[in-house]
Amino acid sequence: MSASPPVGPDLDVLIRAVRKAASSEALLLATQELASSGQPGATPTLVEVLGFNNPGAAAAAVRGLIGLGPTAVEALLLLDQQNYGARAWAVRALASIGDVRGLELLVDALGSDVAASVRQAAAKGLGNLQLAELEAWRQQQIRCLCLEALLAACGDGEWVVRYAVVVGLEALGAGLELGSAAHGKLLAGLDGLQRPSSDNPKVVQLRANLALKRLQSP
Repeated sequence: MSASPPVGPDLDVLIRAVRKAASSEALLLATQELASSGQPGATPTLVEVLGFNNPGAAAAAVRGLIGLGPTAVEALLLLDQQNYGARAWAVRALASIGDVRGLELLVDALGSDVAASVRQAAAKGLGNLQLAELEAWRQQQIRCLCLEALLAACGDGEWVVRYAVVVGLEALGAGLELGSAAHGKLLAGLDGLQRPSSDNPKVVQLRANLALKRLQSP
């Protein structure tokens, strides 16, 4: 008779450990344990941790939320948008999950967030949205919305964001019809980013050039 698989810690126990953590280190460890549990019931607490002033714990919570995937999206969208720290971490989580429900927040973050790292995550996320289950017309509608947001960010003052825009545009371009107006606008945006300029480092130029070659090849 085979032995039963080991049972992990009870979810309530893990949640209480997070809530009772008396130090930054204890909160980090408790959050890591909760995040690694992979239980959907951990979502509200992990989202709550995003608002704590503990970057390590927030990063662990983000990893856990990404692992939970679409089941975590609703809670991420319901968090207090006035809590900038929590919102910034939520953008990172939503960008990696790729759920279309995060579209509005990602577009807003790319266009207006003060942190380059958040805009960078949003740019990549807009190219990473999972649209396969949507009707074709809705897919194209969303791609066009993402395209406009990414093209607007081609002039971002931070090169790391422009690099992420290139990555987002390349991923987005794979779903656009060759020869369409949208595809042409996308290629024009990449062409602008591959051109040398005093404020456009070589790494962005080369990445844009690579994206153009990939999107134009048969």
